[in-house]
Amino acid sequence: MKKAYKIEIKPTGEQITKIHQTIGVSRFIYNFYIAHNKEVYKNEKKFVSGMDFSKWLNNEYIPNNQDKEWIKAVSSKATKQAIMNGEKAFKKFFTGESGFPKFKKKKNQDVKVYFPKNNKTDWTIERHRVKIPTLGWIRLKEFGYIPVDSVVKSGTVNQKADRYYVSILVEENIISKSKPYSEGIGVDLGLKDFAICNNGISKKNINKTKIVKKAEKKLKREQRKLSRKYESLKLRNKKEKGEAIRQNIQKQIVNVQKIHQRLTNIRTDYINKTVSELVKQKPSFIAIEDLNVKGMMKNKYLAKAVAQQKFYDFRTKLISKANQNNIEVRIVDRWYPSSKLCSCCKAYKKDLKLSDRIYKCECGNVIDRDLNASINLANAKKYKIA
Repeated sequence: MKKAYKIEIKPTGEQITKIHQTIGVSRFIYNFYIAHNKEVYKNEKKFVSGMDFSKWLNNEYIPNNQDKEWIKAVSSKATKQAIMNGEKAFKKFFTGESGFPKFKKKKNQDVKVYFPKNNKTDWTIERHRVKIPTLGWIRLKEFGYIPVDSVVKSGTVNQKADRYYVSILVEENIISKSKPYSEGIGVDLGLKDFAICNNGISKKNINKTKIVKKAEKKLKREQRKLSRKYESLKLRNKKEKGEAIRQNIQKQIVNVQKIHQRLTNIRTDYINKTVSELVKQKPSFIAIEDLNVKGMMKNKYLAKAVAQQKFYDFRTKLISKANQNNIEVRIVDRWYPSSKLCSCCKAYKKDLKLSDRIYKCECGNVIDRDLNASINLANAKKYKIA
């Protein structure tokens, strides 16, 4: 079974320079491929595949442009992977899965660098370090996180807010665990509370806690500082202090990125712990609703709150963790009226409002709205297996 690991690394100064160089070239090649395709389509009405672009780049463009020889300073497979990523983005656009490919910006730090396995000793894993092709041995921040007997299939390195991470896909022999024995769990996801389960487990909204609010307040202050520095640069662009301001802007960008990364880590950690707690109950199944997140994001009053909850990440990690523990994940249809059905008599309450947090039925059932929904999800007869 293939399993992915992501861990922070502590490269040396020389290794950092090589990582930045490879990231820069990969970003340039990705953007160049998109721009080249736009130009070719505008003039000749045809699409250039990744393989054709790679041949043109190596056989015609670089030999005829001596100022572009720096492209060959990094691994050819890393640049080829950047081209393939661009082709994949175009194919998703053609099939309607995503919008038109966008250019990658340096400040977003969204480029992952692919390092190929050139010989048998590459991507060797030890308890405290990993051997990455062209970079050599790099120390891991956490020891013993990645099993040393794993067979590495591929790996990438990326940068986030002045920190460096390695993502490794390994082949592992995972021993199948015993079949769960407790009853099924229905999980109702929401904004007021992150998750309410029919067995009494309740997970609050992490975005309403003091630690997140404090970080978001700090983020606003740092973003204001960054905005003022940009305004100052416009006023002093022709003066000698312009270069110093640019350096300060870069430092401030890193400060903003660090807070963004901290907020992401807090939310991701909370999701991981929630998933782990659900799986440790050893239920026979876990039932969740197929939420229409895209539709919810169209509501300008709820879009930010919905995005912060990271419902897709929760669903992905829950399915992965449940499959490893032989737990069935049931996806209930989004049109199933879990909130409007009475969990006792199955009566349908058509006039239930979003502001009604307590469900009151004529049969005498008075129950919390989210708890009622979680019970109905657990008892749902129509579903699909994830």
